[in-house]
Amino acid sequence: MSRATRVAALALAGVVGLGGCSSSSAAGTNYVAGDGTVRLVAADERGAPVELRGTTLEGTPVDVGSYRGKIVVLNVWGSWCPPCRKEAPELQAAAQRLGPQGVQFVGIDTSDPDPAQAIAFQKTFGVTYPSISDPTGDALLALRGAVPPNAIPTTLVLDRQGRVAARISSATTATTLADLVSDVVAGKDTR
Repeated sequence: MSRATRVAALALAGVVGLGGCSSSSAAGTNYVAGDGTVRLVAADERGAPVELRGTTLEGTPVDVGSYRGKIVVLNVWGSWCPPCRKEAPELQAAAQRLGPQGVQFVGIDTSDPDPAQAIAFQKTFGVTYPSISDPTGDALLALRGAVPPNAIPTTLVLDRQGRVAARISSATTATTLADLVSDVVAGKDTR
């Protein structure tokens, strides 16, 4: 792991420990912040490719399987989640930085009962990548075992075969995400 990644991970863990969400009653949803871990999954420990399909907030069908051959970053978020608001500009910056390198970003908006709130969130933070609308949490079932229930936000990095190669269990930064994607691209599998 690079020194920058270690420093970012430690800083991120501190921020989450001090300011992370513990619960919310917004939209009748309870959630817990992740524990701040950044985990790279060894290639021989990666499960089957993620099978995730849904409809974007704008109504367009999306199938994560269609991105096989690319690194994919999946971010689970909700417009009602303060750490999600904090990390949204970071994710967009990472998407702009990594997109030209063939990295595809996809959001999963969970537990927002009103799509207008989620669309407003995307506009507020300038999010340009697609987000699957998942008001009931059904899309998250495809990520069972990779995303802890109610741990919002969580970000996954899928390898070129569509397997979970890394997980960030809390809000992230563009630098941490770029370092993690670089590790996956380089075939590093220890952290």
